[in-house]
Amino acid sequence: MCHQSVGLIAREIERAGIPTLCLSSAWDVTFAVRPPRAVFVNFPLNHEAGKAGEAPLQRRILLDAFRAFEALWAPGQLLTLPHVWDPADRSWEEFDYGPGQVGYGVGQSVQEGYEERRLRRAGPP
Repeated sequence: MCHQSVGLIAREIERAGIPTLCLSSAWDVTFAVRPPRAVFVNFPLNHEAGKAGEAPLQRRILLDAFRAFEALWAPGQLLTLPHVWDPADRSWEEFDYGPGQVGYGVGQSVQEGYEERRLRRAGPP
């Protein structure tokens, strides 16, 4: 499910009195939607909880995300978790932002150091 939809659904769940927390890898989209609480992990899209088969990393990410309930006290806050995908392999960023991309939507990144994630590949991957 897309980051925007999850953020909007989270708002409605919160209105029903149930606390929510969105785990995001699309900072700008999450910032624009402003779910009640969200944590950002600078990982490739669809890998918000970590790499497949790396249970210790996944557990750390989820525990850090749950701890955000203690730190995020105002609606719309977004916390960036410190986890790094792989400092030696940034090829996923090339795929997400590289040549052959066609942008959609408008706007610039609102947080320095994070690319605009509203891009799609021009053709089949």
